[in-house]
Amino acid sequence: MAVVENASNQDAAAAAIASNDQDQSKQNHVRSRIDPSLHQNDQRLYNKIGCPHPRSNGGDLQRSNGGGGDELRDSFKRDMRELQELFSKLNPMAEEFVPHSLVNHGLNGGLYTDYLFLHNNNNISRNGYANGNGAGRRKKNFSQGKQRLNSRTSMAQREEIIRRTVYVSDIDQQVTEEQLAGLFVSCGQVVDCRICGDPNSVLRFAFIEFTDEEGARAALNLAGTMFGFYPVKVLPSKTAIAPVNPTFLPRNEDEHQMCARTIYCTNIDKKVTQADVKLFFETVCGEVYRLRLLGDNHHSTRIAFVEFVMAESAIAAFNCSGVVRGSLPIRVSPSKTPVRPRASRLSMH
Repeated sequence: MAVVENASNQDAAAAAIASNDQDQSKQNHVRSRIDPSLHQNDQRLYNKIGCPHPRSNGGDLQRSNGGGGDELRDSFKRDMRELQELFSKLNPMAEEFVPHSLVNHGLNGGLYTDYLFLHNNNNISRNGYANGNGAGRRKKNFSQGKQRLNSRTSMAQREEIIRRTVYVSDIDQQVTEEQLAGLFVSCGQVVDCRICGDPNSVLRFAFIEFTDEEGARAALNLAGTMFGFYPVKVLPSKTAIAPVNPTFLPRNEDEHQMCARTIYCTNIDKKVTQADVKLFFETVCGEVYRLRLLGDNHHSTRIAFVEFVMAESAIAAFNCSGVVRGSLPIRVSPSKTPVRPRASRLSMH
């Protein structure tokens, strides 16, 4: 019985070896079809990984374990370096590395990977992306970068404008923007001059922007200069002048004259009506020629442009800054824009 059982075990072992040879032969055949160069180096790769060659029975590996420890470690390190060098020569864009589920599902028969689009005609741009999916991804990233760049650029430009701007306070009510700009023109070219009403004082303040920082620094030396009935105060500005929509600015001499007769009134209580505003200014300053009261649901107060018949009435209106209308003190400043008549609406037929 022992002889028969031994013979049976030998037959089973022989069958297992034969089956193993068949499986390994199939694997080698598939590997050789994917990349013939891998078939030539399979012996070296198996040796580097530390596995027995498919055609060996493991005896060589067992025999190699009897060597010295230092020699084995040096040999292992050397083999790992060679293995790393072999793997570094592999091409990750080769077809065999693309999952079969993605093959022939790309655009025009191309292949998709996580970051690349591999087209059958190898039409890949110089930046590493094809003219398909990759290009779209890159365009999106570029747009995001462009937005960040524009944000940083606008912030830097605003800071540069602030450095070119000074804050002037204690301005007499009779002083116009043209006169104030004329005072500071000796310091440098003036880009803009904006006088604002102060509801807490009968005096006003202004912002003056120069073309360069040298002009703004020179303007600081004019602090204490008597202008009208009061000495003006000049300090570096902490804010830039809000730009005015160019389409609203005066287009001709007539509209410049209209601006001289117009005031800009802010901080108007929403309870105050247009009739109330007109009545107030006509009672205190003079006849109102045109009035535009504006507001929306996003702001708690409203603004108004009031054009008088006489320019002297507009100058007198500056003294109304700080007067409480409704429950809020109004603020009056010269207007940069004329109050244009509304376009007549076409009748509906």
